[in-house]
Amino acid sequence: MSDSAPAIASEPVAPVADLPSGEPIPPPSAAAALEPITSVNEKKPQPSPAALAKALYASDAFLARLNKCLSTPTGIDTVLLLLCYTSKFSASILGVLSRSILQRSLREWLAVIAGSVPPGAKTAVVVDSKTAAAVAPAAAKALVHAKRLNALSTLLSEARTMTRLWALVGMYFWGKGVFAKAAAVWRAKRNPSSSSSSSSALSASEKEQLPSTTETAISLLQFSLCVALQVLENGAYLSSKGVLGWQPARIGKAYLWSARFWAAYVGIEIGRLLALEPKERWKEDSWKGNLAKNLAWAPLTVHWSSEKGLVSEMVVGLLGSIPGLVQMRELWASTA
Repeated sequence: MSDSAPAIASEPVAPVADLPSGEPIPPPSAAAALEPITSVNEKKPQPSPAALAKALYASDAFLARLNKCLSTPTGIDTVLLLLCYTSKFSASILGVLSRSILQRSLREWLAVIAGSVPPGAKTAVVVDSKTAAAVAPAAAKALVHAKRLNALSTLLSEARTMTRLWALVGMYFWGKGVFAKAAAVWRAKRNPSSSSSSSSALSASEKEQLPSTTETAISLLQFSLCVALQVLENGAYLSSKGVLGWQPARIGKAYLWSARFWAAYVGIEIGRLLALEPKERWKEDSWKGNLAKNLAWAPLTVHWSSEKGLVSEMVVGLLGSIPGLVQMRELWASTA
């Protein structure tokens, strides 16, 4: 035997595979027998009756307060105001984000197509809504939701316009109070001495409660602006629905001047609130809230007063949501 011949291994070679021995399968151990067998279809634990009762009670309390909010015209307008501008703002956010995602996805998709086209070949690519949905389905769904939220905002805005058709009735009683105070101030100026025997003379305490001449003039001016803007808005809206016969050009001017009168009212109200002395501000109902609302309305009224507009729909939704949140917070607190 040569030196190159392999040596025979003296150790036994392990078998390739172990065959079953035919012995019975040993029983499971005690620890294995105690392990619970879990099932995919195992039912989840159900909430306790106490948790269900608590949830029902919370829902009932929420609906009761919401019902109180919707029991007055002012409360209904506040709820519609909040939903109108928050839905507009949400639609704008969804629209911007989804369009950005779609544009980026389409650029990548077109780059892939361009790489597969032979050099020198002319190819036309048509991108429609189906193609966009296939390229970026999440962004396409977001665009659909944005469109629906915009439709909701438009519907709520029109509902608020309809409810304001009756605002002139409330303004009549507002005007009665304003003119009554103006007449009292005029009588006080005419009869400065409280000891006068005239029946129109006012007592010292009554004179202290009367507004100043400046405050009276501001109230009269604000009342006149509100009446003018409401008459113009009512006429434009009813004409747009065919109830009145204003021409489209006149309707547009009416809406424009209605917004301008509103802008003048908001500017005067901001100046009045800021001119109040610190000791007089506590007399105002929610001075900070009123100032925040009018500061938010100010750029919007200027935007609507311009024929071309000044801000985007996202800014309109954002600024319009501020008065809605402030009013809804005050309304919700009043129903506690």
